[in-house]
Amino acid sequence: MPASILAFGRYIPRCRIEAKTIAAHWKRGIEQAESIGVIEKSVPSPDEDSFTLAFEAAEAAFKSSDISRGEIGAVFVGSESHPYAVKPTSGMLVSALKLNPFCHAADLEFACKAGTAALQIVKAMVESKQIKYGLAIGSDTAQSKPGDALEYSAAAGSAAFIVGIPTLKKPGICSIDATLSYTTDTPDFWRDNGEKFPSHAGRFTGEPAYFHHIETTAKKILEETGTSLKEIDHVVFHMPNAKFPLQAAKKLGISSEQLKAGFLVPHIGNTYSACSPLGLTEVLQVAKKGERIMLVSYGSGAGSDAFLFTMLKDGVSLPAETAETKKLTYAEYLQATAAFDRN
Repeated sequence: MPASILAFGRYIPRCRIEAKTIAAHWKRGIEQAESIGVIEKSVPSPDEDSFTLAFEAAEAAFKSSDISRGEIGAVFVGSESHPYAVKPTSGMLVSALKLNPFCHAADLEFACKAGTAALQIVKAMVESKQIKYGLAIGSDTAQSKPGDALEYSAAAGSAAFIVGIPTLKKPGICSIDATLSYTTDTPDFWRDNGEKFPSHAGRFTGEPAYFHHIETTAKKILEETGTSLKEIDHVVFHMPNAKFPLQAAKKLGISSEQLKAGFLVPHIGNTYSACSPLGLTEVLQVAKKGERIMLVSYGSGAGSDAFLFTMLKDGVSLPAETAETKKLTYAEYLQATAAFDRN
């Protein structure tokens, strides 16, 4: 029996900055922001980082299930913005979440696909019976150079998944039917050691990077599993902006309806390692029993992870987010993100 997602949670900071606010600060027109389709993005508060975001998402996952924290056998955290260069986020989470200290824990990095890499590892450990349950998290407070095009989209958020073999007492939400990865050396986005902000290759991030990896990986998992796109009800792609995933979907013959449920990027931006996982959390709330989901992440450098899921029951709604979003001025945005200048 394949491993399944038994519970999930997420956390998106309530602060937002609108693309038009960023454009106005730099005395630019709104055309560039409109071209990528990001209306506003999430912004971490000064007291939030990828660890606190991961903690909130994991807490939400535990609160939505009756899985004992003491039975979690592994914690893997994917992020491009771990708070410390040397001090594991996963270790802090084991303590903060009051998990059994006799558990596997490690931090992962692979640009924006480290969260899905965590899900792959936990799935493998569950199915090989090394652990009973595992926790996979993607969490990021993405950074961008002030004035760079990335500033319109680099955002913050976290998604967490508890994975195990479903039972009558602990039924799964969706089975993880298949997964595969595609990896190359494609220098589309990087940050040198000691550099404060990442660099990117502009338009090169599109055709030879994002599109090639997303399309190649999506085609391969469908081919290897003998699955037709017509059998897929929901599709989640990595969303660096609102433009790229729509273009990739069109090339592959994926409809806007298939992409609709998990398409969060216009109002939260690109949450990096949490991006496609957050899209999945949206789909898991609305999909119906028996429906199938395809997820394809993308991480610069470059690689993609692809998954096929089948819903084991109707979607599970997360508690309503009661905190109102707060719109920031550009000055407030700089103040909120100043904590990350320490690196």
